[in-house]
Amino acid sequence: MDEDARERLESLPPSAKLVYYVLDAEGRFDQTGLAEETRLSTRTVRFAIEKLAEADLVEEGFCPTDARRSVYEPADPADSEPASGPTPSAVAAED
Repeated sequence: MDEDARERLESLPPSAKLVYYVLDAEGRFDQTGLAEETRLSTRTVRFAIEKLAEADLVEEGFCPTDARRSVYEPADPADSEPASGPTPSAVAAED
């Protein structure tokens, strides 16, 4: 786990931290799998995933065996970094 993820986890509830640590260590899970692995209720897992998504710490994807379900995995740290180069507002200000 990188330092940025560690800092973003700091202010989150314990359930979100546990869910993130399981995803980071074990890989992809759906909500049911996370509930079984963490022994948290599905409602608590859903809340934890919402908090992790708000902090850009998890990515949601489709379950390959059931398109109605989502799977979650830790977000790629490169995806959450700001893009290099001038921002569109900075370019507009130069014109």
